[in-house]
Amino acid sequence: MKYSDMLAIAFEEAQTGFEESGVPVGAALFDANGRLLGRGRNRRVQDNDPSVHGETDAFRKAGRQKNYRDKILVTTLAPCWYCSGLIRQFNIGTVIVGESVNFAGHLDWLKEAGVNVIELNDPACIDLMKRFIEQSPQIWFEDIGECECSENA
Repeated sequence: MKYSDMLAIAFEEAQTGFEESGVPVGAALFDANGRLLGRGRNRRVQDNDPSVHGETDAFRKAGRQKNYRDKILVTTLAPCWYCSGLIRQFNIGTVIVGESVNFAGHLDWLKEAGVNVIELNDPACIDLMKRFIEQSPQIWFEDIGECECSENA
């Protein structure tokens, strides 16, 4: 499976989240052969649960795995500290990032830990998140957006 095909699954989740008035971050976890294990989206608004980020939702839906080093996590937006911590905690080997323009995330921290980070700079991912931030800045800055601001404080 091509990276763009994997990202398309995560983007479907992000689009659904946007349509639900939630944060449009989608993710999917694949095995080394490209078989889909789990997919999810940020549902912290919809479920009133701040821990349900796109990456954590896909990770949970994939269920227990014996090893994560050979897994591929695809996300539409560069992971925040919370999701980057999940990636490092479980030693996920590869992370495919749809975009890091609207939020740079912590890709260097992941790379330092030996994670193979592949940035796609996907225009659709960039546009969807930009529209969301413009339409719902209060939701953006309630959680993810504050991560960037607090680092400069």
